[in-house]
Amino acid sequence: MSSSDLDPAGGAGNGMERVERKKDFRHMELVDGRMVNVLQGLELHTGVFSPAEQQSIVDCVHDLQDKGRRGLLRERSYSEPRKWMRGKGRATIQCGCCYNYATDRRGNPPGIIRDEEVDPLPPLLKSMVRRLVGWRVLPAACVPDSCIVNIYDVGDCIPPHIDHRDFLRPFCTVSFLAECSILFGRGLKVLGPGEFAGSASISLPVGSVLVLNGNGADVAKHCVPAVPAKRISITFRKMDRAKLPFNFRPDPDLLLHNLAPAAPAPAPVRPAVIATTNSNGSQQQRQGPAGGAAVEGEQMSAAGGGASFVLSSDDFPALGAKATSTRGSRGRR
Repeated sequence: MSSSDLDPAGGAGNGMERVERKKDFRHMELVDGRMVNVLQGLELHTGVFSPAEQQSIVDCVHDLQDKGRRGLLRERSYSEPRKWMRGKGRATIQCGCCYNYATDRRGNPPGIIRDEEVDPLPPLLKSMVRRLVGWRVLPAACVPDSCIVNIYDVGDCIPPHIDHRDFLRPFCTVSFLAECSILFGRGLKVLGPGEFAGSASISLPVGSVLVLNGNGADVAKHCVPAVPAKRISITFRKMDRAKLPFNFRPDPDLLLHNLAPAAPAPAPVRPAVIATTNSNGSQQQRQGPAGGAAVEGEQMSAAGGGASFVLSSDDFPALGAKATSTRGSRGRR
């Protein structure tokens, strides 16, 4: 298999038959006075990438990381914590757009930084997008045009948040190297560095694809506690047209007519409907933004009365910030 491409059909016999899909996640929580399934919209797909394909993807990520450490990527494509501490984040590679999860030192707010450029998606990651759309993991109406690669060492994490509305729904994250758990809930608690508590936990097998949409993307927060083993995740997202970087040009390889989906495109994402109960006992429904948004922005939170946990811009720079790391080169992961 080429190191720069995946067989869109999955090889002989079309590997779609090995894919298993779970779409019945359920966990009820109180939202605006009404019990709501906060996991509605989540899907877990396994068997999308073969072990050999997973190894090629991991090798590609390691090569990108090596280039980032040597300054061979664009300035804000690669970042890692200035000083490694348990619970202070992970190394990241951004492709397609430069994104801040928190206000950076230049005063840029959370969201896509439209006047910054990062490297485009490399060929192998574009092949992943073609597979995800062609095998109906992601809808043809929402083809990703950006991604963020998270490279975890032991003890690295992602704190509780909701992905920013600069990105459309659904989006997905693909897991490699080691299985881990992702927590969901309205009131995720920060217990300490890299330690979180939530009301719902989902295990992410190696090679699995978790699709986030509806309440699972916009009502429940999610986080990844400190991982027990080295891990890589790749999150693919489509940017809101109104938030595209100023110099962004659509990649011809990712245009819909070049993706050859395996089935007709699903219906466009519709706003989630959240039922609420008025004081007189009558029910009304309200719509969130497209994709089911009920919470704005990406919120790094210690909600629920947990221990104080501060993400310092010195220890953990905003994503895309160029930093000289004291973490050291720990070799290929």
